[in-house]
Amino acid sequence: MSVTDEKMPKPDHAAGSQTQAPERSRALRLALALLPLAIFVALAGIFLAQLLSGRNPQDIPSALIGTQAPSLDLPALEGLTRDGVAIGALNDAAIEGRLALVNVWASWCVPCRQEHPFLMELAGDQRVSVVGINYKDAPENAISFLDELGNPFAAVGVDQSGRTAIDWGVYGVPETYLVAPDGTILYKHVGPFSPESYRNDLVPAIERAASSP
Repeated sequence: MSVTDEKMPKPDHAAGSQTQAPERSRALRLALALLPLAIFVALAGIFLAQLLSGRNPQDIPSALIGTQAPSLDLPALEGLTRDGVAIGALNDAAIEGRLALVNVWASWCVPCRQEHPFLMELAGDQRVSVVGINYKDAPENAISFLDELGNPFAAVGVDQSGRTAIDWGVYGVPETYLVAPDGTILYKHVGPFSPESYRNDLVPAIERAASSP
């Protein structure tokens, strides 16, 4: 070995590792700092795409449409009457053999008040039977709600546990299903009906179903 080789400094690998460690740490901190921004941008892109698509956010597709409605076997809302006659329980027999509008509602649901006049209007339509699933409600409050606003329901079932709502794929309250006389779900609406959705969506759906052979 020459004298020159002895005097040349050897590579300090430990020093190199110590230099790289802070750089990796800074890169990691930067990535973590940018992560919320990346998530926000991705979500904003999804919402913008939905907005530009022109789709109604209430038109949530349901796997149940076109299939047999889940079975109904709910107890009656005790003490509820209509035109002085006690309203019975909501079971399969209550909607079998005729076009039925199944409405999921509750007295604590503010949007239910918004759509209630449309249900009252349909209560006088001989083509369709309006029935209700009272969802996780206090019976006395449910009866007070209908005493105040009117009772459009030919039958009401109490779903205190929420199990039936799960079976029907309910996203929230209110929701409404149009069920054919043979038990097929024809139409679903998420949220309260507005004048537009009632006139442009529900009424035509009832007219189509009522005119079907």
